[in-house]
Amino acid sequence: MKSNPASDHVYFNDGFKCSTISINTNIAEQNGGSGSGSVGGGSQGSKEFILTEDGKKVKPPLSTIECTRSWLQDAGKRTFNRKTLHKRLPILRWLPHYSSEDAIGDLVAGITVGLTVIPQALAYAGIAGLPVAYGLYGSFLGGFVYVMLGSCKDVPIGPSAIVALLTYQAAQGSWQKSVLLCLLCGIVELLMGVFGLGFLIDFVSGPVSSGFTSAVSLIILTSQIQSILGISAKGNTFVEIWRQVFQNIGNTRASDTILGITCIVVLLMMRMLPSCKIGSDQQELNSRFQRIVNKLLWIIGTARNAILVIVCCFMGYLLHSEEHGTPFAVVGAIPAGLPSIQLPPISLSSNESSNGEAQSFIDMVRSMGSGLIVVPLISLMENIAICKAFANGKSVDASQELIAIGTANIFNSFVQGFPGTGALSRGAVNNASGVRTPLSNIYSGALVMVALVFLTPYFYFIPRPTLAAIIISAVVFMVEVKVVKPMWRAKKSDLVPGIGTFFACLVLPLEWGILIGVGLNVIFILYHAARPKLSTELLSTQSGNEYLMITPDRCLIFPSVDYVRNLVNKHSMRQNVPVVIDASHVYGADFTAATVIESLLSDFNKREQLLFFYNLKPSICAIFEQVSATQFVVYYEEHQLDELLKKHHYEQKRLETA
Repeated sequence: MKSNPASDHVYFNDGFKCSTISINTNIAEQNGGSGSGSVGGGSQGSKEFILTEDGKKVKPPLSTIECTRSWLQDAGKRTFNRKTLHKRLPILRWLPHYSSEDAIGDLVAGITVGLTVIPQALAYAGIAGLPVAYGLYGSFLGGFVYVMLGSCKDVPIGPSAIVALLTYQAAQGSWQKSVLLCLLCGIVELLMGVFGLGFLIDFVSGPVSSGFTSAVSLIILTSQIQSILGISAKGNTFVEIWRQVFQNIGNTRASDTILGITCIVVLLMMRMLPSCKIGSDQQELNSRFQRIVNKLLWIIGTARNAILVIVCCFMGYLLHSEEHGTPFAVVGAIPAGLPSIQLPPISLSSNESSNGEAQSFIDMVRSMGSGLIVVPLISLMENIAICKAFANGKSVDASQELIAIGTANIFNSFVQGFPGTGALSRGAVNNASGVRTPLSNIYSGALVMVALVFLTPYFYFIPRPTLAAIIISAVVFMVEVKVVKPMWRAKKSDLVPGIGTFFACLVLPLEWGILIGVGLNVIFILYHAARPKLSTELLSTQSGNEYLMITPDRCLIFPSVDYVRNLVNKHSMRQNVPVVIDASHVYGADFTAATVIESLLSDFNKREQLLFFYNLKPSICAIFEQVSATQFVVYYEEHQLDELLKKHHYEQKRLETA
């Protein structure tokens, strides 16, 4: 209720009773009160606003220090609250409720994944063109970090085949550049997560992702042919590698080829063991012996990589002789112990660079090119694929995952690791092993550390064809042939960006391939935006007047509005009746659309044909009225059309025509 605003420019209402800001008024003085001394005499003075004589509230001037302090206080309140901390430190959500059952599930899953990650890390280091030790270096510390920041229980952080190949293309086998790439990619991922840029992967559609993954799988498979044949074949693309293979195929070593093919066959057979079960599908109906056998088959099938590496390593040790060495290529000496903690290399001497010239930090970064953007995006794609595969309908926070893998890669770079992320194959093993929380990464990382400290001398005898067989048997199932048939049935046009990405990635560098795929997607999106569908229907009003209803299915913006104008004119000229544009689906418009609508109205006026708009949103109506207010007619109820026709003397014109 106002209180003499003409004299004091203030008013008092009941809203002040629940306000946290007390506002000083002179109501108490008018009522004879003592001001701030009485209980009901009025509100206390505000520290946030000054009330001027004309009734306006003005903020008092603040010093730079006071402004900074106020901003820091507000930022602290926004950051250090319960909701934000639980969002950015997911461990706070599950750790207070951690149980003994969770601990057992995480221990079993962690050890199982550890037995998988060790041979994979050794193999993926070869894809990156690095000594095998660097695969292990990047497989433990990042997992420890992910326990704190990761939001998905099924993600095991470490090297992956796709990221390893991208690392090779960016660093060209230099461990110094690979480690620096790990640091820089981690920083890029962390910044993307902080600024909420996880939505960028939404621009990579399913067909493009499938085409990219399939092409990368074939490239990785091709890159391991040289280890199976015992030859050297270097190249960045699918075509280059096969050209090198055919040129050097005469140097094939029979022992490497026989061992590699045998390992591939054995791995593919062992892969089927988890699906082989004896007894009933219902566990409670099986005997204890049947359950033990089924569990044993599952363990053997899951840990097949580790089992094969152990067997082949032992075979290499037995066949090794001081005089002739081993009959096949082996991994060789691996430095024993954990890697030293040190800053990533920021420069290269002339002896360390491939071209014999010293390189500064800027030179190293420039040589990595687009890898600094492509590697983080592909890492996020792989990580999110795992999260979505096992999310059971829960939402996935892409920005938080960026923060987690970014921080993990930053820490990995200080122990000489190359870029890593979650791998779908290890994620499947993690989930099948009964993982309960991200704490399983602790046990996987600890197992890698044990291998580095105690087992590296024995890794000397691991055959390289065996590691190549592990990679081939894993990536061959990443070729997504199964999506072609459903895509063909659902929407054939989606095959164009998918197949385009596939062939572009095989022929060109991977970053160009995925860029072409995204570009094809954008072209399709723009085409659909520029070519909306229009449905036409000849209807009658309640008074029996015929009219043509034209309904566009999307917004009217500059790429599509000329197309819509031509179609409306085309259909309206065929039917010499009033035309109504149903704008129920038009949710947006721009100035170009308004000018074209003005031209459309002019076209109708010239041929003396009526044009109305039905159910046009007020915000769009305001845009159109600014350009063609005198001719623009909108109605929102069906019975109003007869009134408009009568107002424009349509019935009289029709009779005269008849």
